Amino acid sequence: MVMGPHPQPAPNATVVSSIDSDSGGDEYVIADISTDDAWLSMEATAAPALTAWR
Repeated sequence: MVMGPHPQPAPNATVVSSIDSDSGGDEYVIADISTDDAWLSMEATAAPALTAWR
């Protein structure tokens, strides 16, 4: 994957993540729902393990 420069998120950004299941398998999705078209996804099995929020 190649990534270019990206701006810092806005102070009011709302970033969420979820597992989206469909006939093709599970996808892990991360999205900034306060901005149009600001999301990415990957196969759920390829997603990094995240520690629980405390």
